[in-house]
Amino acid sequence: MKYIVEFKGNRRNVYKSPDNLDVVIGKYVIVQAERGEDIGLVRRKALPDECNQDKQLLNIVRLAIESDIDRLQFNRQKETESKEECLQFIEKHGLKMKLVDVEYQYDCNKITFYFTAEKRVDFRELVKDLAATFRTRIELRQIGVRDEAKRLGGYGICGKEQCCSGFLDDFNTISTQMARTQNLALNPQKISGNCGRLLCCLQYEQNFYEETISEYPPLNCRCLFEGAECTVRKCNIFHEQIAISFEDAGQKVISLSEYERAVKRGKFKLLKDSQQTKSKQNGEHVND
Repeated sequence: MKYIVEFKGNRRNVYKSPDNLDVVIGKYVIVQAERGEDIGLVRRKALPDECNQDKQLLNIVRLAIESDIDRLQFNRQKETESKEECLQFIEKHGLKMKLVDVEYQYDCNKITFYFTAEKRVDFRELVKDLAATFRTRIELRQIGVRDEAKRLGGYGICGKEQCCSGFLDDFNTISTQMARTQNLALNPQKISGNCGRLLCCLQYEQNFYEETISEYPPLNCRCLFEGAECTVRKCNIFHEQIAISFEDAGQKVISLSEYERAVKRGKFKLLKDSQQTKSKQNGEHVND
């Protein structure tokens, strides 16, 4: 049986369990690490598509006991102390980096320092100081602002836990074109997450909008409707309505079925200067 085990900072990995081990969801377990052992919380059973067949999975070694939980709490206290010491070393070497988090492996065979930086940082001297101070394996890992938000946790503008902290393991590319397709206001405060990047949830309904919006004329296009020139002002895909405005006759709302009948009868045509409207994506911003 394979399980999703969660560690500090919402870091999750898939582990396999021996048949004779009674793993309980919501309980801590001791797992194999690259060098030694680590402790994590069993979240749920792993889905088939989450198990990479080409990658050899590490094992759940045993169930955690009370002394293991005490050790975990002790490590958390040491992480706070180690973060303060690392900040002093960063200031000493004048490094332009932001220390985000510190994570001790359960057996203390490794300490990982997570940081963000705008440019590549030469932290060789910093590693030497940290290794001499803590006398264990030191790993400095540079992460992006989206990974930082995932590790720190928080709540989105929807009032729910951040998707990255709750269940997302991979970050897909998000662009402002998704917001345009979904007819959202391009207000950075409304379409950006705590990380400052575009909201990950913009991708969830994108396929639906792309499939549905293809049935409608492009917004702001110039067209001929029943012989009169007009402009498409709004497409309401939920009410299946299209708002068009005429230069002299004001605005009219037609249904999707009425629009489809007009297209078939040749009474609704795009003007030549509007043929490229569908592919127009000026000023697009993308989450990297």
